Amino acid sequence: MLTPQTLNNQLCFAIYEAGNELQKLYSKALNRFSLTYPQYLVLLSLWEYNGVTVKQLGEQLSLGNGTLTPMLKRMENHGWLRKERSTDDERKVYIRLEDKAWELQHEILESIQYQLSLCSIFEKDIALMDKLHELTRQIRTKGEK
Repeated sequence: MLTPQTLNNQLCFAIYEAGNELQKLYSKALNRFSLTYPQYLVLLSLWEYNGVTVKQLGEQLSLGNGTLTPMLKRMENHGWLRKERSTDDERKVYIRLEDKAWELQHEILESIQYQLSLCSIFEKDIALMDKLHELTRQIRTKGEK
């Protein structure tokens, strides 16, 4: 029997809605640093892999140049990172964190952790995270065919 196509019966909407609510929680923690949620994702990626190219960063975050380039420009203007053009290949631009990002890393992560701790449902749920990663992999694989 076919399930009625209502909003509340849609997995895509449940994921979308949960994602929006999570971003709101993160935004509360990030406001005091004047960071947006996507900018926080850039910092997370660069704290792990500092000195990647813009292309690599876009691939890590699943963001296109049209979204990433203006965001990086704003972050550069606020002293979070710097762009360095490759001397070997001028088409490559590397992104490196500035001291400000390293100095505030612990404070930012602590602020996020505190905000999430206020909502007891967000204790580390590795099983849910694994399922969401698997869902993403399956959708990408099926979408490539």
